[in-house]
Amino acid sequence: MRHLWTLALSLGGLVCLLACDQHETSRANQSPTATPGHSAASREMAVRVEVVGEDGQYMLLRDGRPYAIKGAGIDRPKGVDPDGADLAQFAAHGGNSFRNWRDQSETDGLAILDEAAKHGLTVAMSIPVGRERQGFDYDDEAAVARQMAYAREEVLSYRHHPALLLWIIGNEINLEATNPKVFDAVNDIAIMIHELDPNHPVTTTFAGLSGELVRVADERMPDLDIISVQLYADVVNLPKKLAQTGLNRPVMVTEWGTRGHWEVDKTTWGAPIEMNSSDKALHYLTAYRDAIGAVPEHIIGSYAFVWGQKQERTPTWYGLFLADGSETESIDVLHYLWKGDWPANRAPGVESMMLDGKTADDSVTLEPGGHYSAVVNVSDPESDALSFSWEIMRESEATQVGGDKEDVPDTIPGRVQEATGPAVMVHAPEEHGAYRLFVYVYDGQGNAGHANIPFLISSP
Repeated sequence: MRHLWTLALSLGGLVCLLACDQHETSRANQSPTATPGHSAASREMAVRVEVVGEDGQYMLLRDGRPYAIKGAGIDRPKGVDPDGADLAQFAAHGGNSFRNWRDQSETDGLAILDEAAKHGLTVAMSIPVGRERQGFDYDDEAAVARQMAYAREEVLSYRHHPALLLWIIGNEINLEATNPKVFDAVNDIAIMIHELDPNHPVTTTFAGLSGELVRVADERMPDLDIISVQLYADVVNLPKKLAQTGLNRPVMVTEWGTRGHWEVDKTTWGAPIEMNSSDKALHYLTAYRDAIGAVPEHIIGSYAFVWGQKQERTPTWYGLFLADGSETESIDVLHYLWKGDWPANRAPGVESMMLDGKTADDSVTLEPGGHYSAVVNVSDPESDALSFSWEIMRESEATQVGGDKEDVPDTIPGRVQEATGPAVMVHAPEEHGAYRLFVYVYDGQGNAGHANIPFLISSP
């Protein structure tokens, strides 16, 4: 696992990417946007944000100064939602901007901006639009008109807030979309925003990047200031994709993170194999080094996914935190990328995990009710005393795409004996089917590592 830190120490060149916005950070800490308890009047002090440059050389300016986004996705901050992300914690790790997603039932955009302002942060504010896969019909002119009216009210409500950085119209508008009128509707909203708010750029987000998407963007959405893409395993290929597709407009990466569950190897019965927390951290590091940070003149900002915890195929797949609030090793990496040094206490590292002497790649099959050994190999940078927690869950049967809400699979209690050390005995479930064995390792300092192995219960 120590390969991650060896690699990291060789990335001194990344630190220089952070220097351009040090004076901006200092200035933000003295501005109304960073003042706790700011008055309602300060909400009317819009800070001008613009994209400048041409021919693949672009820069984001905020109040006339270069603004290097150190960003992550945060949908519901604390102060707005008691169970949401702690923005003070985010800022302490070096983050300065977050993006959200929202939906049209939410009316708390002002509260989100106010909470961001308390911590000197900016917001890439989502204006949600209808998704065809969820039943929205872009041939329904009345529905499209209602959507435009909603978007207009959003802009009028928040356009003068000093914490507003830019507007994001919709999310992955191309995902499972067949009606090209969605792109026309997004461009119409962009035109409206420019008429009402000359101070903030406008973008939309694509799932992936291809030559066809670039053509669609150029032909149907010329009024977007920025093209935003969302890539996971494939993010390492982004510089090559920019060259191959001929995309010559400012680019942001509004979601990037671990390998997606659709991008990994699977067991023989189709369960996706999840990377452990240390392998994920290494992926974050190399993705930034080889892609996002490699062409800063073209990619003007990025938002890591996701500053929080969510259930998507597993409870640990995408979140930078565990459900109990523990920080994973990927946060250490973001701290390094944003601040140029490592946090004082780093998360435990996970080397490997085995069940019945096999790894997840071996498509582990167990007999009903059998007893099997499981072990995890871990280390800790500060040699903190480590504690362990193990559990078995049923395999998720979710088929949702695009991050749509999923149910958390049931936990099967009482199946791991003395589940407090790195080596345990597992009493396999009696019922045939697909399951996962999870292990969590804690350092007592608020940090944790994790790993899991999918397994199948089947009679010989």
